[in-house]
Formats: sequence, structure tokens, C-alpha cells
Amino acid sequence: MKPKLLKMYQRRELTGERILKDIVAGIIVAIVALPLSVALGISSGVSPEKGLITAIMAGFFISFLGGSRVQIGGPTGAFVVIVYGIIEKHGIEGLIIATMMAGVILIILGLAKMGSIIKFIPHPITIGFTSGIAITLLSTQFKDFLGLSIENVPAEFIPKWQAYLQHLNTIDIPTLLVGLAALAIMILWPKVNKTIPGSLIALIITTALVSFFNIQVDTIGSRYSNISSSIPMPSIHLVSFDTIQELIGPAFTIAILAAIESLLSAVVADGMIGGKHDSNMELVAQGVGNIVSALFGGIPATGAIARTAANVRNGGRSPISGIVHAITLLLIMLVFMPLAKLIPMTTLAAILIIVSYNMGEWKSFYSFMKAPKSDMVVLLLTFLLTVIFDLVVAIEIGMVLAMFLFMKRIADTTTIKTSICENCSEEDEVIENSSHNDKILIYEINGPFFFGIVHKFLEVMNEINKSYDVLILDMKNATSIDATGMDALKRLYARCEKHEVKVLLANVKEQPYNVLENMGFIELIGEECVFESRDEAMEFVA
Repeated sequence: MKPKLLKMYQRRELTGERILKDIVAGIIVAIVALPLSVALGISSGVSPEKGLITAIMAGFFISFLGGSRVQIGGPTGAFVVIVYGIIEKHGIEGLIIATMMAGVILIILGLAKMGSIIKFIPHPITIGFTSGIAITLLSTQFKDFLGLSIENVPAEFIPKWQAYLQHLNTIDIPTLLVGLAALAIMILWPKVNKTIPGSLIALIITTALVSFFNIQVDTIGSRYSNISSSIPMPSIHLVSFDTIQELIGPAFTIAILAAIESLLSAVVADGMIGGKHDSNMELVAQGVGNIVSALFGGIPATGAIARTAANVRNGGRSPISGIVHAITLLLIMLVFMPLAKLIPMTTLAAILIIVSYNMGEWKSFYSFMKAPKSDMVVLLLTFLLTVIFDLVVAIEIGMVLAMFLFMKRIADTTTIKTSICENCSEEDEVIENSSHNDKILIYEINGPFFFGIVHKFLEVMNEINKSYDVLILDMKNATSIDATGMDALKRLYARCEKHEVKVLLANVKEQPYNVLENMGFIELIGEECVFESRDEAMEFVA
């Protein structure tokens, strides 16, 4: 497990031409990241420079140590609502500690080689919570976009919209017009130029208009009087056990979301460049990036899909572009941060409205309306829980529901076929509903024999009575067995013993055989009663 940058260096892939292209890509990505980092920092409930500090510190280490060639790290829209909630409940210091704890969790996940964790999260859940976060992020922007006079906006979704509706009569027309102008620029600019981000053009033009014509709207300067243009010294917080207990929930929330979003971003990037990332190394890098970000007063960070895509489109093909992006942002912060005070708040809200729209997987969301009902239910439930409650509740309930539905599907595909015959072989047609005068009863298990289908098996067991001499359990298509299935077999054996019916096993695969042997069933019926085929079992009976 090595950082992708080190692997590329060892393979001598970092040529002069390659490095030059990555430097150019890194500078362009920094320009894309600048307005986003400021806007995301403010929407998260911290001062503007905290968003830039996060992009600089976390962005550097996520690229330097990461397992992806092109991943760009920094603050993302997915964290806004979570960070805002943590600050509201635990304060800035609580957020910093929770972010560092999340970093440690991510490093542990990476070292434990849990990078494949994303494979076990159903796609409807991913689409559901991503779209839910997009709606939640969108809903946080209307106060600044409309210039509403609301002193304290509620954090919860429904009370927030109630507050908006109650204060619609306080809409500030100049603020709304500046916000609409910013939106129009961002929507139309890609038709003019796709290299320079529309968000930066909107920020420059609207800031210039507000300053030149002295339009009375809220700006960063009017909202935040003390904005630092320097990187603070790292501070280490002494943490008590009580504090750890209090913040372990938020820390896991940050870690889970960082892991999911960064690995999703890396997978998307792989598809764009035809590469393959190291998911475990990526988690370690995300962990280190979050710890360093917190040490310097930043907020949680993860892989940013939009910025990663911009990196790829502009020629970035190595972690050098991500490193250059962080260094460029640092230089911009040191030189131009005082000018940030002039940026209208409504412009930043407009930028995040576009971000939230692009975040939502709306095409996939619509397509899932035509998917099987179980997938649709998981999607809608995850979406609604994310919007109305929070991400953790949504993922927990969504995962539990998805697992139950998955087990039901598996149980529905597993069948217990009954055959009653006197002298039949595997090639013979199954004779069902035969006379009970026949002496041999055959159970054929098709599919995994686990707790989800035991009730079917117990119903079939009722057929066993004294009219049979032998029961052959054909496990040719039984791919696996669990402890509950094992218990059902023991109950089957007890019933057969009561009615003096001999139990034989045939076609037992490796996994079921190991379980049967380890849990004593083979010893119970006798090794001589286990056969490689149904024909051999029939010959034994004969």
C-alpha cells in the first residue's frame, strides 16, 4: 500500500511534459475551487478563510498521500449540513475534535483494508442520500439569496421553510437581483468558455457591480469583520474520555460520509482516465487530510467530484495537479483574501444553488422510479430521511431496509423441491404428489440454505412420517448454509429418527460440508451416509 505519487515516481511516469500539464491543471482547478471553498465555509457556519484552509491543507495531503492519480480534496456540499449541525450543538472546538477523530477512523479503515466498503452500499441508498443532501444544501441558501430578514434560521428542514414562508415579505429586491444575475452568468457562461469556471466569472462581475454602483447588499465584509489572510498555527486540543463519548457519533458521521464520497469520486475519476485507484491508501490519505485540516482550524474534507472532474478535463493525470491546486490557493489567500470582503453573500448563495443542483443525481433518481418497488422504497425512504432528519439516520435505516429486502429476494429464489420415488436417479423426472406407498423421500435444496428460508423447510418437513424408509437430502444446488439452517437440519434429523427414517446426504458442496462437519451433523448421521451424487445414495438404499 503506497501513495499513487510514489508509485508513479518509481515507475518513472513523472516526465517533464507530464508535470507541466499537471501544473497548468492544478492552477485551473484552484480557480474553480476558490469561490466554492469560500461559499462552503460560510454555509457550514465558519468564517470564509476556514473553507480555504481546508482546501489548502486537506487538499495537499489528500493528493500527496492519496491512492488516486487525479483526486482533488477539499470541503464539499455534502458536509455543509452536517458541519453546521455539529457546530450548533458542540461548537467550533467540538467540530475540530470530531474531525480529528474522523481522520483517525478513516486511517484505521484504510489500514484494515476496508476500502471496498463502498461495494456494500446499495446504489439506491447512495442516490437517495446524495439527492437528499443536495435538497438540504439548496434549502440553506434562500436566506442569503433572497436577502430575508431572519435573525436565527432553524437548522431542521421543515422549520427552516416555515421561517422562510413567514418572512417572504422581507425579500430584499437588490439582493435578489444580484443573486439572479449571478445565476444567469453561471448558467450561460459555459456557452462562452468551458475552461474558466462560471462561478468565478459570476463572483468577479457581481462583486464589481456591487462595489462600483454601491449597491446595498450583504457582503462577506459586512457579515464577518475579522477575516484572516494567513494560515494559523496548528493547535492541539486535549480531549477527555467524556468528550470522546460525546463526539464519537458526529465523528463516525464525518468518517462514513468522507469514505463514501471520496471513494465514489475516485471511481468516477477512474472511469474518466481509464485508471485504477487504491481505495485503502485513499482512505488513509483522507484521514490524514482531515486531521491536518482540523489542526489548522479547518472543516471536514473529502474527494470533490466536481473539482476532480475539472482536473481531468484540463489535463491533470498525476497527484501533482492536486498539490499545485493547494499551493495556488495558499498564494491566493495570502495575497487576495482582503478583497474577499467585497463579495456579495447572495452571489455565494447562487454558487451553492448551482452546486446543489449538480450534486443531485436527478436522472438516476428519476430512473429508479421505474425500478423494482423494493429499490424505489429504499431510495425514497433514504431521500426523505436525509432531508427531514439527517444523513446518519437515513443510512442506518436505509441499509437495514435494503438488507431485509435483499434477504427476502434471496429467500424467494431459494426453493425446497420434494420428490417421492422408489427407484429413481438424478436424470429421472421429478415425481411430485406421488402415493405415500413409495419408500424414498427426496428433498432438493436450490439456493443458499439460510435463516430466511428455514420456515419453508420446516413446512416441507411435515411430510415426513412412518410411511417412508429413507430421506435423501440432495444439496447439489445448496451454495451455502448458516447456523439457523444447521439447526433446521438437526430438527429434521430428530423428526426422521422419531419415525425411523434413514437420512442420507448427496452432492454436498464445500462450504455446506465444512459447516455440517464443524457443527457435528456429519458425525450425527455418520460419514457413510454422505454421498457424492444422488445415484450413489440410491444405490446404497437399493
